[in-house]
Amino acid sequence: MTRIPIDPDAIRALAAVLVETGLSEIEIADKDSRIRVVRNLAPATMVASVAAAPAPAPVAAAVAPVVQDLADHPGAVTSPMVGVAYLSPEPGAPPFVTLGQPVTAGQTLLLIEAMKTFNQIKAPKSGTVASILVQHSAPVEYGEVLIILE
Repeated sequence: MTRIPIDPDAIRALAAVLVETGLSEIEIADKDSRIRVVRNLAPATMVASVAAAPAPAPVAAAVAPVVQDLADHPGAVTSPMVGVAYLSPEPGAPPFVTLGQPVTAGQTLLLIEAMKTFNQIKAPKSGTVASILVQHSAPVEYGEVLIILE
């Protein structure tokens, strides 16, 4: 049985990215190993698992709790439905918005596909895109923060 090398610094760095971005999980992989860090939002703890492709081997890591709830941010754009988020209108097309881009009220920020219908999510106010918290083709839940406008 071969041991998978565990890099505690990599786990800590990924955990810090989760806290900074408000994501609930993140994963990186190379050809023979994978590190996945998942944050449970209710108890504010993180579980990290390091795994080879066929057999996962979980490892626990403690992380500081999230200081601010992004849903309370005045520029938070939340999902009005459950579905799949798309950051561009079609595969290979540029995204609707990018980080740091100014937007106007009513401008399309992304699409959410629900029940085979693509719904435009528009900017509720003018501002600048400060954070994009959802990934292209990622499932989203009702009320989930998608984008932060400043």
